[in-house]
Amino acid sequence: MLLATDYVLPALEIVDSRVADWKIKLQDTVADNASSGLYVLGGKPVKPENIDLTLEGMVLYKNGEIMNTGVGAAALGDPAACVARLANKLFEFGITLKAGEVILSGTLSAAVNAEPGDHFQTRIAHLGEVSVSFQA
Repeated sequence: MLLATDYVLPALEIVDSRVADWKIKLQDTVADNASSGLYVLGGKPVKPENIDLTLEGMVLYKNGEIMNTGVGAAALGDPAACVARLANKLFEFGITLKAGEVILSGTLSAAVNAEPGDHFQTRIAHLGEVSVSFQA
């Protein structure tokens, strides 16, 4: 899969479930577009052959306070393998990933609630950082 990947970036996914109180089952997750709302990408592309994604350490901050840490291997063992699994599963249905599409490989951290006024930042060892603020 990495041969078909131009570059990787740090990202923050903004989760937006329509299921009240996170009382969610697998079927609900599928119907809810995997609770995906938006995403924010960092701006410094890194060639995948220049990095071991499984070893990339991550720190998630909320308003300057560490909320979570993680490592690339937390994404089902390897973020690239997650993307490859997606591509292979889609291919079974006659669907292919297109050039230029953004693919999120999976999370390295548990979701953290956001309120108006909160600022989030993620730093990933060799990928850099990405941040987002929620306006009041």
